[in-house]
Amino acid sequence: MKVVLLKDVKGTGKKGEIKEVADGYAKNFLLKNGCARVADNSALNENKIQKDAQAFHKQQEFLAAKALANQIEGKSVVLKIKCGENGKTFGSVTAKEIAETLEKMGIKLDKKKFELKEPIKAAGNYTVLARIYPEVTAKFVVCVENL
Repeated sequence: MKVVLLKDVKGTGKKGEIKEVADGYAKNFLLKNGCARVADNSALNENKIQKDAQAFHKQQEFLAAKALANQIEGKSVVLKIKCGENGKTFGSVTAKEIAETLEKMGIKLDKKKFELKEPIKAAGNYTVLARIYPEVTAKFVVCVENL
């Protein structure tokens, strides 16, 4: 019997997949527990529409991430913090501080998206990589200056 899975079912398949399963398994487990639906024309059509909508939303997210990457790429972010003698900072510059400074510039990005090669513990210019989306990255410069 052909069924459209409504949930992930271990050993059978993932949500949205169309599977050929044994009649007894379908009737006694999948249909009874609401994990699947018989694959008739309406179910197949609904499944296709959902997959198309999902692909469209994923494409929109990708385009939004590209636009954000173009906005960030090559920018210079200036952070003024307290430094001791010879430019050493008290503590280190964190991704949270960089995210807050970018937000003041009108760019909202989560602190977990930044990739710092090593902690920033001295005044100077540092290149930071932002992973916005799985295939979309942007590089920008963080300038740490003494207060």
